[in-house]
Amino acid sequence: MNVHVYPDLNLYIDGAWRKTVDDSPVLNPADESVLGALPMASRSDLDDALQAADIGFKVWSRTPPRMRAQIMLKAAGLMRERIEEIAAAITMEQGKPLAQSRLEVIRGCEFFEWDAGEAQRTYGRVIPSEPGIRYIVIHEPVGMVAAFSPWNFPMSQPSRKIAGALAAGCSIIIKAAEETPAGAYHIARALHDAGLPRGVFNLVFGVPADISQYLIPQKQTGLIAFTGSTAIGKHLTEIAARHMKPVLMELGGHAPVIVCDDVDPVAAAHLSAVRKSRNAGQVCTSPTRFYVLESQYAAFTKAFAERARAVTIGNGFDPKTQMGPVANHRRVDALRVLVDDARAKGAKVLAGGEATTNRGYFFPVTVLADVPADARVLSEEPFGPLAVINPVSSIDEAIEKANALPFGLAAYAFTHSAANAERLATGIEAGNVSINTLEASVAETPFGGIKESGYGREGGAEGLSHYTHVKTISHRMAI
Repeated sequence: MNVHVYPDLNLYIDGAWRKTVDDSPVLNPADESVLGALPMASRSDLDDALQAADIGFKVWSRTPPRMRAQIMLKAAGLMRERIEEIAAAITMEQGKPLAQSRLEVIRGCEFFEWDAGEAQRTYGRVIPSEPGIRYIVIHEPVGMVAAFSPWNFPMSQPSRKIAGALAAGCSIIIKAAEETPAGAYHIARALHDAGLPRGVFNLVFGVPADISQYLIPQKQTGLIAFTGSTAIGKHLTEIAARHMKPVLMELGGHAPVIVCDDVDPVAAAHLSAVRKSRNAGQVCTSPTRFYVLESQYAAFTKAFAERARAVTIGNGFDPKTQMGPVANHRRVDALRVLVDDARAKGAKVLAGGEATTNRGYFFPVTVLADVPADARVLSEEPFGPLAVINPVSSIDEAIEKANALPFGLAAYAFTHSAANAERLATGIEAGNVSINTLEASVAETPFGGIKESGYGREGGAEGLSHYTHVKTISHRMAI
C-alpha cells in the first residue's frame, strides 16, 4: 500500500497557524491507528479569533466583489493542484475510497468556483415610485459567520459554508469536525496561499458544545451556519434565538425512494445499491426508505440484495475497495441496534447485518425487507449503509409513507411517466426531489430541507442570500 503523509494540524487564526496546549488524537477508522494530534482551542484562542474576524469583516466587506472572486478562484485552483494530497488525507481520516475522496475535493472546489461567480451577482433592485422619491433595495453581508461542519465530508461540507460566507463579504470562524479535520485544514492553507486578508477566515477545533455556546452569543457573530443532526440543530437554534441571531440549518434526513411500475427494477436496484454504499451511507441525503410498487418488488429486492453483497469493503487506499469503514465504533453499534430491532420485529435481512472485522469500523451494506412499521429504522435515520425495502400498492400510498416522517431533506423516485413525475414532484414533502437520479444537489442548485430537516439554502443563486441582510433605502430628492 502506498505511503501517505497526514498533515501537521494547526488552528488558523488571524492569518497565522497556531498550536495549543491541549490536543486530541485523530484516528484512522480503517485500522484505528492514530494519524495525528489535533489542537483544541481554548477560550483565549476563541477570543483571538473573534477579534480577528471582527477586523477581517471590516476589510473584506469593503473589498470589491471581483477581488473577492479572484482570491476564491485562486484558492480553488490551488486545491485542484493539490488534489492527491488532500484526497489522501481525507481517505486516511474518514475512510472512503480514494476515488471518492478525489471527487469530494472537486466538489468542494466547485462550491468555491460557483460562489465566486455569485459574489458578482448579488443584485439589488429599484422599486418604481412616484416622482421625487426612489426606493432602493440592497443586500449587505450579515457580519461574522460562526459555522459548524460535520465529519462525513471533511472538505466539501466546510467548503459550502466558507465559500458562501466569503462570496457574500462575510468573515467566518468555522469549527470543523474533530474526527476529520484535514479537509478544513487544506482549505485554510489554500486561502492563506491565495492571499486572503488576515482575520477573514479562521479555523478552530475543540469541544463542540463549549465552542458553540461561546461563539453564538458574541456581539461579533452575525449568523450561525450548521450542518448536523436535527437534535443539535434545534439546540443551537434555541441558543441563537435567545440572542436574536439568524441561523442557517442543514439537518438530518431519512430519504425515501419510490420505485414505480414503469421502470426496469433491476437497473433501479443496482443504481440504488451503489449509491447506498457511497460514503458508507453516511450522507444526510443517502437513499434509505425504498417504497416499491408490488409488481416490481420481488425483482427489485432480489437485485438490490445481490448488488449489495457484491460491494467490496476495505481500506480506502486499496483500488479494489468500493466502500470504506463507517466513522467510529458508535456508528457500528448504532447500526447493529437498528438491525437487531428490525429482525426481532419480523424484518428479513437479505444482505449484511453484522460488523465484518475485529479491527476497523467496518459494516457491510445491509438490506432489510418487509420491515414492520414499528421498527426503529423506519423512523430513525441510520446514517450508515442500511437500506429498508417495503412494497406499496400505489403511488399515493408510497407518497403517504414517504411524507410520514418529520424529515424533508431529499427524496427520490424512479419513473418514465411524465404524469407520475408530476405527482411525485409536487406530492413529496422535501427540499430536494430527484427523479431517475440519486444526486440531490450540485453547486449551482439550492440545497436544504423543510420540516425538521432545517431551513435556509446553500448553493445556487439562493445560497448567498442567507449570508446577507436586506436593506431598504428610501430617498426623497428634497425635503
